[in-house]
Amino acid sequence: MITRIVKLHFKEECVTDFFEIFNALKYNVVNFPGCIQLKVFQDHMKPNIVFTYSVWEDSMALENYRISKTFIDLWGQIKPMFDSRAEAWTLHAQFEGKNKSVKTN
Repeated sequence: MITRIVKLHFKEECVTDFFEIFNALKYNVVNFPGCIQLKVFQDHMKPNIVFTYSVWEDSMALENYRISKTFIDLWGQIKPMFDSRAEAWTLHAQFEGKNKSVKTN
């Protein structure tokens, strides 16, 4: 498995538009073959900074997504909204732990 984290820095006036577009397409992404998990985070102090966190079966699954119509359509709509170039990292987990004494919903 691999994890992909992408930092998106939007123009302040485009944040609402991004979330409208993303919410309309998010299930196309998470249900793409090879996608295991998708999360989107919005910076607490700078709401125009958004991170996508996705987990993929392998690098081929991620690459298949990146050349897909799903990605090309989404990226084509949101790229003009960027305030600066997107940053991306593809990572292999080295540790994943959870505190068993903390109850979560």
